[in-house]
Amino acid sequence: QVQLVESGGGAVETGGSLRLSCATSGRTFNTNTMGWFRQAPGKERAFVAAINWDGGRTFYDDSVKGRFTSSRDNAKNTVYLQMNSLKSEDTAVYYCAADRVAGRMGLGPAAYDNWGQGTQVTVSS
Repeated sequence: QVQLVESGGGAVETGGSLRLSCATSGRTFNTNTMGWFRQAPGKERAFVAAINWDGGRTFYDDSVKGRFTSSRDNAKNTVYLQMNSLKSEDTAVYYCAADRVAGRMGLGPAAYDNWGQGTQVTVSS
């Protein structure tokens, strides 16, 4: 019954920045990769970023590489997504989720569960 809560979304102009947070309540997630996904209007949920259990490895979709940075603070049971140089194409609901298997770094939505409720990011020109 792990719960994930995303926050930090909002409206920003092109080129701006936001930092998303994903906080857990309940059981610790410190053995699992955490993933970030997004779903734009009319589109399927898409992979954005993943960060492994200790934060030592990250992986990013090409669409956000060099602009987004994921980090985690296991002591706070929180993972972050720093989003810089935002583009209109980044507009979406952003979700965090935990990999279902401890120690694995899944890159597809099917590898994850305990999805958060999502936070809206809107980027305007």
